[in-house]
Amino acid sequence: MKSFRLKSVLVVLFLSIGLVSCSNDDDEKPVEPTSNVAFVTEIKGPATGKVNDELSYEVTFLVKNACGEFDKISETKIGDVSGLQVEAKYPSEVCTTQVPDPKKTVYKFKATAKGTFEIKFKKSETEFLIQKVVID
Repeated sequence: MKSFRLKSVLVVLFLSIGLVSCSNDDDEKPVEPTSNVAFVTEIKGPATGKVNDELSYEVTFLVKNACGEFDKISETKIGDVSGLQVEAKYPSEVCTTQVPDPKKTVYKFKATAKGTFEIKFKKSETEFLIQKVVID
């Protein structure tokens, strides 16, 4: 009887270890892309415009690696000065192509009053690239 009881306990122990080791807690979870600031190198667009007209500016920016893509334009500050920054998203997976080409996006600007406006994009951690536009 002792032998049978010992064998039964060992079989139950073996099966429970087998079931625990087959859990699916190591399933792959979807990879979330990361987002970082991409510095702007050039802003191209009109220097003048009319009130309530939408103006388009081509914004060139640099990504960290060739897998980086445009994500969004957001507001930022450098000290007390407000401006805009381009954010690029990067897949969390390893990027095999490391040499990035400059990327481009379009920024739309619409003034509701006459005046001179400055469109400021972050070109480094400490300064903005500025495009002036006069609205008549």
